[in-house]
Amino acid sequence: MKKIAQLFMLTGLLASVSVAQARDDKLLLSIQDALNMPEAKKIIDPKVKLYFAQGSGKVIKAGLVTNRKTSGVGKTDEAACHWAFLAAVKQLQQQAVAENASKVVNIVSFYKKNVMADSKKYECHAGGVVVGVALKGDLAR
Repeated sequence: MKKIAQLFMLTGLLASVSVAQARDDKLLLSIQDALNMPEAKKIIDPKVKLYFAQGSGKVIKAGLVTNRKTSGVGKTDEAACHWAFLAAVKQLQQQAVAENASKVVNIVSFYKKNVMADSKKYECHAGGVVVGVALKGDLAR
């Protein structure tokens, strides 16, 4: 009887350990959907052009990285990811303005320093509470 109780206790402990593991779901989401959100019109600067996984012009500063996180509590993963994406893009645009650049080019996802170059999708990671987007881009004129 004691062995059965220990077996149930061990089974319960193992089940709780697997539940406690942190969630880190990788999502590939539409850049255009994020940029078309009503909130984007208040956040994104239309004077600073954005070029995802492409671009031309004279690069004045290369390899700028932004890593934005936001709370996913009470939001869908997609909504929270779009919000973090917009914050990351805004930060790149602010850096462009500070450097007198007119555009941000070669924007790629850069989660954990892994490049994902796509002109239509960005990478987002959703955890149990926090959602994150990392971008890398070049400032150009």
